[in-house]
Amino acid sequence: MKIAPVEQLFTLFNETALVLQEELSCTYLEALAETGENLFHGSILQEEVSEITEKRLNKQYKEFNLDNFTKEEIRKAYQLVILKGMKENVQPNHQMTPDSVGMLLSYLVDKFMTQPSFRLLDPAIGTGNLVTTVLNQLHKNIHSIGIDIDDLLIKLAYVNANLQEHPIELFNQDSLEPLFIDPVDAVIADLPVGYYPNDVRALDYQLRAEKGHSYAHHLFMEQSVRHTKPGGYLFFIIPNGLFESDQAPQLREFFKKEIIVQGVIQLPISMFKNKNAAKSILVLQKKGDGIEAPKQALLANLPNLSSVVEMDNILRKIDKWFQDNKR
Repeated sequence: MKIAPVEQLFTLFNETALVLQEELSCTYLEALAETGENLFHGSILQEEVSEITEKRLNKQYKEFNLDNFTKEEIRKAYQLVILKGMKENVQPNHQMTPDSVGMLLSYLVDKFMTQPSFRLLDPAIGTGNLVTTVLNQLHKNIHSIGIDIDDLLIKLAYVNANLQEHPIELFNQDSLEPLFIDPVDAVIADLPVGYYPNDVRALDYQLRAEKGHSYAHHLFMEQSVRHTKPGGYLFFIIPNGLFESDQAPQLREFFKKEIIVQGVIQLPISMFKNKNAAKSILVLQKKGDGIEAPKQALLANLPNLSSVVEMDNILRKIDKWFQDNKR
């Protein structure tokens, strides 16, 4: 029986990561980043490994030529081994955007970003899965920038980008500190939801809390708007209760002043463990000269993604909205 390419790559990533994990006495995810580096460079970069391990790894690497795999096959296999590593060492902020959501977000970015080349920012890039999903779906000239405070996640994103041959500019820093980047045409982000612990830093934001900690996801939105060109688009994966919190009135005021809501796509409740964890995709446009609001915002509740007929109807509705509002 022929083994699928994604399964072949998963086995390679997994087996070589396990070898390096034992040899280097590190975590599985750290070992995964190391084996990804070796594959990309075509040599064993870790000086600490024994001669026997080096020979074993070289033998496994030489059985594979990454040129024989598509970018999507590499992304999916790498995503699966990262998910395996995250299950073994669970951390609350290490959650990957589901593939189905990434594909839908890619579809929306493609619909709104009609120009052949643009600058794209992901201020919460994590392992790079969401941004590389978008890059693999959009065959355009996209200059990508990613930021994450977690040094392990940013290393995994770096290896992910290299293996798929995507030139992504990466910054390992707190995204809510000053960013030294030129304005971008579009932002995508699976917003990290929760409180931002740095109250002093939060004072620099309009969306800071009047008392106590500010919401990190609110501050991420404001920071993203700051670094977007007038007329640029922002695509956020948000909790459904975004406008129901105690700090929601400030958010509404900020929206009125700074942005136009282009659309809200509610993801199927069945995708989430419970109703309270459900999310939507929020599409915004930064205000600017000559930028007009649509006649009406794009509003859609997605059915179960496995329902082909219902999904087809929703996509037709979205296409019709674009015909009516984006001439």
